[in-house]
Amino acid sequence: MPTPQGHTTAIRGSRVIGTDVYSQAGDKIGEVEDVMLDKMSNNIMFAVVGFGGFLGMGEKYHAIPWASLDYEKDRGGYIVPFSKEQLEQGPADSIHELSKDDGYTARDAAFDHYQVERYW
Repeated sequence: MPTPQGHTTAIRGSRVIGTDVYSQAGDKIGEVEDVMLDKMSNNIMFAVVGFGGFLGMGEKYHAIPWASLDYEKDRGGYIVPFSKEQLEQGPADSIHELSKDDGYTARDAAFDHYQVERYW
């Protein structure tokens, strides 16, 4: 069954990781490094998107609410409805820190920052 945008409603995690992510303006901002799963509610808490580094140096990892990523087939990546500035100012840390406290701190900060409706 497709989503309202015509996408499938299920996807393997291995297909998501490594997929490019683009800003609202179409600028490539990074790629999906990982996804944080909420085992108790069976939801994806957020995508971990890496950007801002060069050759793996200085890269920051950002928690972006999963529902904010919309796959665009022609581009071969996800589009987020945020400006580059919004993304740069969003919650960012190491992957270890984003997953600390079962990811709830990063999840809450991301949903607050991006003003996305909470799924919980």
